[in-house]
Amino acid sequence: MKTKKILLSCFLLLACSAWSFAQRERTNASDKMAWWCSSKFGLFIHWGLYSQTAGDWNGRPTRGGEHFMLYERIPLREYAQIAEDFNPIGFDADAWVRAAKGAGMKYIVITAKHHDGFAMFDSPSSDYTIVKRTPWQRDPMRDLSEACKRYDLKLCFYYSLGRDWADPDVPTNWPSKAGRSNSWDYPNEDGKDLAKYIERKVKPQLRELLTQYGPVGLIWFDTPELVTKAQSTEIQKFIADLQPDCIINSRIGNHLGDYEVIEQSLMNKAKGEWEACITMSRNWGFNRHDTVWKSPEILVRNLVEVVSKGGNLLLNIGPKGDGTFPAESIARLQSIGKWMSLNSEAIYGSSAWKIQGEGNLVGAEEKGTADEQTIKDAVNDATSQAVVPDIRFTTKDGFIYVFVRSPNTDVTMVKNLAAGKAKIAEITLLGSKKKMKWKQDTTALQLPTPSATDGEIPVYVYKVALAGES
Repeated sequence: MKTKKILLSCFLLLACSAWSFAQRERTNASDKMAWWCSSKFGLFIHWGLYSQTAGDWNGRPTRGGEHFMLYERIPLREYAQIAEDFNPIGFDADAWVRAAKGAGMKYIVITAKHHDGFAMFDSPSSDYTIVKRTPWQRDPMRDLSEACKRYDLKLCFYYSLGRDWADPDVPTNWPSKAGRSNSWDYPNEDGKDLAKYIERKVKPQLRELLTQYGPVGLIWFDTPELVTKAQSTEIQKFIADLQPDCIINSRIGNHLGDYEVIEQSLMNKAKGEWEACITMSRNWGFNRHDTVWKSPEILVRNLVEVVSKGGNLLLNIGPKGDGTFPAESIARLQSIGKWMSLNSEAIYGSSAWKIQGEGNLVGAEEKGTADEQTIKDAVNDATSQAVVPDIRFTTKDGFIYVFVRSPNTDVTMVKNLAAGKAKIAEITLLGSKKKMKWKQDTTALQLPTPSATDGEIPVYVYKVALAGES
C-alpha cells in the first residue's frame, strides 16, 4: 500500500511538472509574440540579384518575376554573373527605415536569402554573397540593423528554406517531382540530400543572421518543400537556443511556427495569429514592366480588412537594383502614413470585434486565388480590388472602432450598433475635433459621413464608447 502511495505521489509530481512546463512554454510564447500582435503593420522587402535585371534577360522580358532563374532555366554560373553588375550605390538604410516608420509600419522583413541562394548579407560560411561577389562589397543588413534601432522598428529576416537553386542538395516535389529544383545544373534529383544542405548552409547562415545583427524580431521562412518534421523541429530549437525571443512563421513547415501566413489574399484561414503578405504591384521583386499598382485607398482598405479579422498586414516593396525604392512605392507609403497619423489608434494593439464588418465581406469575392493558378509562386495576387462602400470593426480598451470605407452617402448606417444592440455614450471621429452628431434607432446607428478632400483616403474611423464603459 505504501509503495502504491509513493508511486501515485511520483506520478502526480511528474504530471504537475509537465503541466507547469507546458504553461511556462505557452506564457513564454505569448510574451515574445506581444510586440508582433500589437504591431499589425510591417514592411516586406524583396531585394536581390533579380532586382538588377528588373524583369529582363537577354534583351527580353522574363517569365516568373524574381523566380526567373527557374523559369528560364539559367545555369548558376551564368546567373551568378549578375552580381558583377550589382552595385547599389543608391542604397540608404536610414531612408528605407524612415519611409517604413513614416507609413506607420512597426517591423521590416527583408530577403536575406531568396530561392536563388544568393546571400544579401555578409555570410562567412558562403562565397555566394553580396559582400564577396559584387563591386559594392557591403553588408546592407548591418546598416538596416543600425537604422531599425534608431527608429525603433524590429528587423526581421526572410530565408528561403526548402528551395535553393545554388545548392546541389535541395530536392523539391511541387507541382511534381523536381518541379522547383535546379535540375539543369544538378539533374540527379534522387541523389540530393536535404540534410547535407541544412547542415552545410541553412544552420550556418541562420547562426550568422542571429549573431551578427543584434536582436532579430522574426525569421520569416519560405517554401519548406521537403523539409521533414524532425528537421523543422530541429531548426526551431536551433533558433530558440540562439535567440529565445525570435518569432518563427509557419513556413518553417510541418505545422510548426508561431503564426500562420496567408499569401496574396485577405481571407483569414488561420485559427490563431496570422499575417497576410501582399504586393503593392503585381510582382514581389522590382520589375520595370510592372505597371499595375494598387492605389493608396486599396492598400488602406487591405490593411483595415486584415486587422478587422485579427491579423497583421505585411506590405511588400521591391527596391531597384541601385538600392532605391520605386517612386510609386514611396508615394504610396507617404499616403498611407498620412492616414495612419490620424487613425493608427484603431489599428495598433486592436483585436477583431465580435462582428468583422457589414456590407462587402472580402473573401467570397476574391478571384484568381493561388490554388487556381498554374504559377503559384510568381504573379499570384488574389486580393480584392473592389472599391465599394462598406464597414469594418476593431476593438481595444473597451472601445469599438468603426471603419467606414469608401462611402458614397452623407450618412452611414451601422446596423450592428442599432438601439437594442448597443448602448452608446459617446462617438468621436478620429482626426477631427468637431463634436459628432449621431442618431440611433432600432434599425441602425446613423453616422454623418465626411467628404474626402485634397487626395484624402476615404476611409474614416469612428471611436465608439459604450455606456458604462471607458
